[in-house]
Amino acid sequence: MLGEIIQVYFARQEYFHELLLEHLQLSAIAIVLALVIGLLLGILIAEQDKFSLPVLGTINFIYTIPSIALFGILLPVTGLGNTTAIIALTVYALLPIVRNTYAGLTNINPVILEAGVGMGSTRWQLLWKIKLPLALPVIMAGVRNMVVMVIATCGIASFIGAGGLGVAIFRGITTYQLPLTYLGSLMIAAVALLCDILLGIVEKRITLRVNGNIPERSKKANRINHK
Repeated sequence: MLGEIIQVYFARQEYFHELLLEHLQLSAIAIVLALVIGLLLGILIAEQDKFSLPVLGTINFIYTIPSIALFGILLPVTGLGNTTAIIALTVYALLPIVRNTYAGLTNINPVILEAGVGMGSTRWQLLWKIKLPLALPVIMAGVRNMVVMVIATCGIASFIGAGGLGVAIFRGITTYQLPLTYLGSLMIAAVALLCDILLGIVEKRITLRVNGNIPERSKKANRINHK
């Protein structure tokens, strides 16, 4: 079977490269939209806690809907094609970003925040210069999970007429060509794994940088508390 998969790939390289490019484009658009919307929602509910329960509750409910069902729900509204896929992927990807942004911003050491207030920082300065940098490792963990999930889920988009590597999987299933199905699945898994590794490296560097800055912030906080 491995030999057949390799043979199919080299025989139809251009076809698979085109599908890979479509897959990356769809995933990238959904990831960027989810990042923007998710970060804004996460910051909003962290700063205005009264909105946290309804926002998180709604997103949690959406997340319980199977991805293929979410594609189907959107079909009567947005029709077949890439638009429906992007909307569904974006909505489905919100939970990790919103939840991790909220958790990161609301679990910062209060002493550090008191130090910032004592140094005369405004609410926005606290958010942009203290809260977000300290919450970044937690946010990056959510981004990492979200990116992998979007790339994997994008494979289902072919069932509603969208492009991407899911097209190879779908054609392989409908025409009983297992090498097509296996190759499409393996390529999706490889892209997701590569992105996870790269984002893991970025996450580790951010965590090390933030942890290196915490002692300095703590010293400032202790000096202010002793005054």
